[in-house]
Amino acid sequence: MVFQVPTEKYSGKIEEVTLGTGDNAVIVGGATTLAWHNFEGDIPNQPKIAMEVFDNNPQDWPEAVAKPLADVLGDPVKWALKCQNEWGADLICLQLASTDPNGDNRSPEDATAVAKDVLDAIDIPLIVYGTDSPEKDKKVLEKIATVAAGKNIGIGPATETNYKTVAAAAMGFEHNIIALTPCDVNLAKQLNILLSQMGLSKHRIIIDP
Repeated sequence: MVFQVPTEKYSGKIEEVTLGTGDNAVIVGGATTLAWHNFEGDIPNQPKIAMEVFDNNPQDWPEAVAKPLADVLGDPVKWALKCQNEWGADLICLQLASTDPNGDNRSPEDATAVAKDVLDAIDIPLIVYGTDSPEKDKKVLEKIATVAAGKNIGIGPATETNYKTVAAAAMGFEHNIIALTPCDVNLAKQLNILLSQMGLSKHRIIIDP
């Protein structure tokens, strides 16, 4: 008796999103099936690794985590280059932890300068991520979108509270949105609808559930 693998076909498709430009651009999405289920559909773009870089020097990390980064902690440019050149990251995700109003509360201008330095140093695509403080993130991400014009980066998080400002910045300077919602498919769907109604292309939305 021959065993037949049970399969399921889906009518939907994950939209493709391109981050970065030129030969170093990265395309994500495009699947017509669940992850690793190549026997059920197409997965044209393999998973990509975006390595996190913090714009401050984390003081509370366990030694096992901090030790491999000991030579670059506190220097986001060197940190990003280490991820790119030594560890083979596909993308860099710059975490703007220092802009947290409940922490260092660094200014949008300071955060923008750091983001630009990292963007100018690396060859791979960049994602810039705020602290999910809606008002602060709006100010920070607007400025970063401006200085990164034409680089096709990812900016976020765009949430139900700040999505209009963040989406406008993304559309104005041709960037992609990281849309953040609690882990609820209906909330994620609703935010995607709101972003689309503003005129943001579905090919510029990455969901962070």
